[in-house]
Amino acid sequence: MRGYGQGLLPASTQEMGHDLVAALAVAAVAIPEQIATARLAGMPATAGLLVFVAGSLGFYLLGSNRFLSVGADSTIAPIFAASLALLAVSGTPHYMALCAMFALLVGSIVVVAGVFRMGWIARLLSVPVITGFLAGIAIHIVVSQFPALLGIPRGQGEFFGTVSALVQNLSHFNPLTVAIGLSVFAITFVCEKIDVRLPGALIAMILASIVVWSLGEAGRGVATLGTVQLGPLGATIPGLTYPDLVNLLPLALIVALVVMIQTAATSRSFPDALDGVDINRDLLGVGFGNILSGVFGGFPANGSPPRTAIAAESGGRSRLAGLCAALVVATFLAFGLPLLATVPLAALAGLLMFVAQRIFRFGIIRNVAERSRIEFALLFITAAAIVVLPIAIGVGMGIALSLLYGVWTITQTRAVSFEQVPDTTVWWPASQKFKGATRAGIVVVGFQAPLFFLNAETFRKTLEETVLAAPWPVRTVVLEASSIIEIDFTGAQALIATIHFWNDRGVGFYIARLESFRAQQAMEKYGILPLLGAAQTFHSVDEAIRRISA
Repeated sequence: MRGYGQGLLPASTQEMGHDLVAALAVAAVAIPEQIATARLAGMPATAGLLVFVAGSLGFYLLGSNRFLSVGADSTIAPIFAASLALLAVSGTPHYMALCAMFALLVGSIVVVAGVFRMGWIARLLSVPVITGFLAGIAIHIVVSQFPALLGIPRGQGEFFGTVSALVQNLSHFNPLTVAIGLSVFAITFVCEKIDVRLPGALIAMILASIVVWSLGEAGRGVATLGTVQLGPLGATIPGLTYPDLVNLLPLALIVALVVMIQTAATSRSFPDALDGVDINRDLLGVGFGNILSGVFGGFPANGSPPRTAIAAESGGRSRLAGLCAALVVATFLAFGLPLLATVPLAALAGLLMFVAQRIFRFGIIRNVAERSRIEFALLFITAAAIVVLPIAIGVGMGIALSLLYGVWTITQTRAVSFEQVPDTTVWWPASQKFKGATRAGIVVVGFQAPLFFLNAETFRKTLEETVLAAPWPVRTVVLEASSIIEIDFTGAQALIATIHFWNDRGVGFYIARLESFRAQQAMEKYGILPLLGAAQTFHSVDEAIRRISA
């Protein structure tokens, strides 16, 4: 495994050249994207650029993946912006202090997860629930940007307030802002289709700014960013009250989980060719980037799949590409802010709508709908909850639904009878598509899940039902245990009760193919082996039946 110092720099001058090219490609996409995401987060344009610099620096120092790009992210921005807006007015010093402290909390949680090697938490959400979550966020982004695209006032409140304002003011839209926003969307979309490395967003922003500037008097009806200034920089811990921290912590846990999931998914999508994927190291890097962002007055950062793809496809060789991209953005912060004065808000809206269509995963939604009605229902409910309810509550509901579905799936496991494949020693689960041989007086039954507290009672009950359904008097029960990879205390008690139940009725109970080492240890630890008599366990069902018959 690569050490903490490795991967920081390329191995040769030639590879350094590749990193510099990748850095310019990433920065060209990042500058307009980070500015747009800052508006989505309710923060000044410069805050988005600061978040990118802080996130990239933090990941360069502690991360692992050679390509992962960290910065402001449109997936998490609507989640915390909508919730923090209930505590303070967007753009006020109190709101900005809340964002900074929120970044510190999220970063600390993600760092702790990395230190204690808790990257497995990123697998807690199913793909349909994640897809529903992204679909709901995409709808929020689109609706929130329609006022800027149309050049009409934004309504008060969240989703429904914005929709109400759209309906009331739709007839007063500005055709010029609509043309600018749709043009930015189209240029960015086409450039990405041609080559993901093309800085379509930057090209579109420059063209939109030139159009507004060239129109002069006619362009004054188009709202622009105006004068953008970088405030005084300094490392500080935002001072907030205890009630503020209490309000922020539950939301920080939700956003931290989303950050972990997206970072892990991105890292796995672009693995290091030399050392593979180290999710826990990547969490350390992203978490530290969040902490730096909070210290310098930013907001939470996240791993970005699109920018990471650009870094990889532009020939990046090490994490130097991310650091150089941060240096380019920092240089723009120092000297390029006057260039933002004529950037139309409609152009930023068009860019965010492009981001929204990218995270609205049509193909996965269609695939889930065609193959699993239950999981499509989970997807739809998650998306609807995020749209209808406050976003943080909707995200929490999606997480809860994913976990409940996983628990429900495990609890639905039933004991099934096994039959012998003709002319072989293989025993296979009986089904309508397969008809095998059986042995009079013997029932072979399997349980295809870990045996623990969630399904222990179901195991005991359905095994009894399966055995009693046999068409002959049963003398022997063989438990095919190849799928029982774990046994906890409750599961052990259910297995002990099952063995006693059949032994008390004069029926021999045996276990075959207990292959899991952890399950074998549990059998010894909970005193199950002595209950099975001298035979104890067998390596195969066929061996068990031959020994029992003899």
